[in-house]
Amino acid sequence: MFWGEREPLRMIRAVKSLGLRCGHLGFTGAVDLAGLGEVYRKALADEDFVITAVFAAYDGESYADIPTVLDTVGFIPAATREAREKRTYEVVDMTAAIGVPIFACHIGFVPEDHSDPVYAPVRDMVRRICDYCASKGIIFALETGQEPADTLLHFLEDVDRPNLKLNFDPANLVLYGTSEPIAALKLLGKHVVSVHCKDGKWPDRSKPGTLGTEMPLGDGAVDIGWFVSTLRQVGYTGALTIEREVALDQDMDDRHQAKLAHVDDIRKAIALLEKLRG
Repeated sequence: MFWGEREPLRMIRAVKSLGLRCGHLGFTGAVDLAGLGEVYRKALADEDFVITAVFAAYDGESYADIPTVLDTVGFIPAATREAREKRTYEVVDMTAAIGVPIFACHIGFVPEDHSDPVYAPVRDMVRRICDYCASKGIIFALETGQEPADTLLHFLEDVDRPNLKLNFDPANLVLYGTSEPIAALKLLGKHVVSVHCKDGKWPDRSKPGTLGTEMPLGDGAVDIGWFVSTLRQVGYTGALTIEREVALDQDMDDRHQAKLAHVDDIRKAIALLEKLRG
């Protein structure tokens, strides 16, 4: 997965240089999307690179720890909900403009209690987004991880839209400490249209509110071999998209060093997935 810019060729070529042929494209709230559809469509065609899903991230989001995620991420914070719904439609329009079939994002922690005052407004917003996506022939895929798998399944059933699906990220379930990823995949498998291949360690239970630690693929608690095998079992035949994140709050020197290290991690992840997929 990589993050989009106003000028796409540099990033597309950098991703291709790793030996990748397809990927997920994300847009932060800082990117002005006006007029970018044709620019990206041409660049992707010229470079023979395929985008399988487009992601939205929103201004003001922070993944510092679980309380901060609750307060800032996705559609849960009421103060930013209206602006984020508007931005979501802009990214969906971009998704359609470049001919990608899946739009995805984190919607935040879905409350387990349907009587929670946050629940109904978020559910109804997701319904509106699903309907807007459907008008353009697009699937809306929720990112997994910030709630237990059974809570997410009940939410899908309550929203009740045929184009509401999942981008399954097994590491998020570990990082948030919400569900064992293989069991969750078996429960949610029929709804999965896209995946992130990412790994991590469980949170330190002695420190409530902290997140687990992201790790290079194969070095964490996901058991990536079992994950790929289970994807086959549930009938998933799509792309195995690697996600390896660089913290954006680092200074430039640290971020550059992290990027270099992560490039090596990505190369190793490609080799691992090629071996596992056969």
